[in-house]
Amino acid sequence: MSTQPWITTSVGINMPCFIYGTAWKKARTADLVVQALLAGFKGIDTAGQPKHYDETLVGVGLQRAKQQGIPRETLYLQTKFTSPSGQDPNHIPYDKTAPIQEQVAQSFAKSQQNLQTDYVDGLILHSPFATHAQTLQAWRALETIQRAGGARQLGISNCYNLNVLQALYTDAKIKPAIVQNRFYKDTGYDVALRHWCTEYGIIYQSFWTLTANPHILNSETVRNLAAHHHQTPAKIFFRYLHQVGIVPLTGTKSEQHMQEDLAIFDFSLTGDEVIKLSLLLQANTD
Repeated sequence: MSTQPWITTSVGINMPCFIYGTAWKKARTADLVVQALLAGFKGIDTAGQPKHYDETLVGVGLQRAKQQGIPRETLYLQTKFTSPSGQDPNHIPYDKTAPIQEQVAQSFAKSQQNLQTDYVDGLILHSPFATHAQTLQAWRALETIQRAGGARQLGISNCYNLNVLQALYTDAKIKPAIVQNRFYKDTGYDVALRHWCTEYGIIYQSFWTLTANPHILNSETVRNLAAHHHQTPAKIFFRYLHQVGIVPLTGTKSEQHMQEDLAIFDFSLTGDEVIKLSLLLQANTD
């Protein structure tokens, strides 16, 4: 089993360089969480959004893993507050009529209950609100949770506008340590935003990493590199992301693919190969 490296975020929290995502797993969530942890994953991503995540079953999986010798304290666990606009209106885990700050507090209390943990390593705002003022209200509530010890660090997801991220960073008392975005060509692979994150010590996490990029995986460049290194195209792409400082999420349901994903730390791409792949992404944003 491969050993994955960890990185230290701007606030001193250790984060594994590959994270297992639990969206869309439904009834299989607990089994897949256990499978991923036994395969060697040390990071789990979820959300207080019943529409796409079964957080309760994530908690069940964590307890089952603990019984098999993988204690919670050895893992990196992150969840999200999802605003009413991102929820199934018939299944919102808080009072949608409450002020934003109370929505966040109620959602986090529910996540603690679901995950059977007093704290999470990362608490993420699932997306910016319609206005900066509303986003900041939610962020202040996240800061309150962090100060109380409920979350070790904070982040934001689905934030593709650099001006929105910069405004939040400027006004935040506790700065975001994580940005988690869909990684695809429609946003130009967030090149400018990622450069800014690097400058300010923010870890960029990618999701939808393989699903959104079949044209990259099937490209001649990636196929040639896969043949040269005797690896799969997916492993070449994930390895590239690791080498440019991105922490990818994977949501595979395949035990074989889990093991293959973690094996990206067993080989390296050369500097020239990294440049070729960067140019390939740039060429595919046109």
